[in-house]
Amino acid sequence: MDKDDLIQEVSKKMKLIRVEFGYTQNRMAEVLGLSKKTLVQIEKERTNAGWTTVVAVCALFQDSDVLKNLLGDAPLEITETIAHQQIDRPSGRTMGGKVWWTNIAEDQSFTLQQNVISKHYRIIDQEYNRWFSSFDVQEAEARFKQLIKD
Repeated sequence: MDKDDLIQEVSKKMKLIRVEFGYTQNRMAEVLGLSKKTLVQIEKERTNAGWTTVVAVCALFQDSDVLKNLLGDAPLEITETIAHQQIDRPSGRTMGGKVWWTNIAEDQSFTLQQNVISKHYRIIDQEYNRWFSSFDVQEAEARFKQLIKD
């Protein structure tokens, strides 16, 4: 998944996300900083949302079941990984990947996982803190080897 894919997929789901949260078009437009006219155009799939709107949707509606079905359990993580191309620093505690993740490699300290929906990779520690995210399997495997060696 790349930036364009994310923009297209989230744009297609904007109306469902709005309805899921019980927002009117006016309220949703206000929350996202859009005009109602722009939101209507996105919802009718006449145009796609812009990158900043997609980031806002993933951040503000990260608990959305619609987004989770589209991107897995961590919409904001996927957005952040795409924006930075990878994340290589300890950050936020995850739920451990019991539903949306497949374990690729494990060691006593770290687990390398792949998201079954977005196909991106991440490394978490024993307490489920995320240490690394990337869409590149070779980068993920190299970082995993480095972490378990240290």
